[in-house]
Amino acid sequence: MSALIVVDHPLLKRDLTLLRQKETTHGQFRQIVAEAAAILAYEAMRDLKVTPMAIETPLEPTTGYKLAEEIVVVPILRAGLGMVDGFVRFVPEARIGHLGMQRDERTKQPVDYYSNIPGGIEAARVFVVDPMLATGGSAVQAIHHLKTHGARRFTFVCLIAAPEGIRALQQAHPDVRIVTAAVDRGLDENAFIRPGLGDAGDRIFGTGS
Repeated sequence: MSALIVVDHPLLKRDLTLLRQKETTHGQFRQIVAEAAAILAYEAMRDLKVTPMAIETPLEPTTGYKLAEEIVVVPILRAGLGMVDGFVRFVPEARIGHLGMQRDERTKQPVDYYSNIPGGIEAARVFVVDPMLATGGSAVQAIHHLKTHGARRFTFVCLIAAPEGIRALQQAHPDVRIVTAAVDRGLDENAFIRPGLGDAGDRIFGTGS
C-alpha cells in the first residue's frame, strides 16, 4: 500500500482548527488554506532530489545545490486552486496543471469537465492537491488521468482525509503517497467528511449560502 503521512505540526493544528470553525470568513479561510498548504508542501517535498552546482559567495567559491527534478502541481478544480500558492511560494518555477472534476450528487462519482496538463510530465514529480479526500473518487480519477499522460511519480496532498478515501486511493493507486494534516472520523450519508470543514470550494471562493 502507498505511504500515508499525517503531518504533525503545531501551526498546522492551529490552522486546521480555524478552517473547521463555521464562523471563519471566506477571506480568512482562503488565506489559511494557503498557509496550511505551505506547511504540507514543505513536508511533501522533503525528499526532492538535488544536484550540486558551483557558486560564488561574496568571499569565495563554494558548492551549492539546485533541484534536480521538475515539479508539477495539479490542483483538482475548483477547491484545489486554494492550495497552489502554498507550493509555489517554495518552488515558483513549478508548472501548474489543472484538472476539473465535480461530484455527481446522485451517484457520488466524479465527472470530468476540464483538463490542461503540462508537457513533459513523464519525468516530473507530480503533486496532486485537493483540500479534502472524501470518497477518493476524484483523486483516483485524477491520478488515472495523469497516468494516461505519462506521469509516474505522484504525491497526493490534502488538508483532511476520510478513512474511506484513503482506502480507495491506496487500493486503486498503491504507488501514490498521501500527505494530509488530519484523518477524520468518516463519511456521512451524503459522502461529506465528518467532522470535516464544510464545502472547501464554497468556503474558499465565498459561493456558499
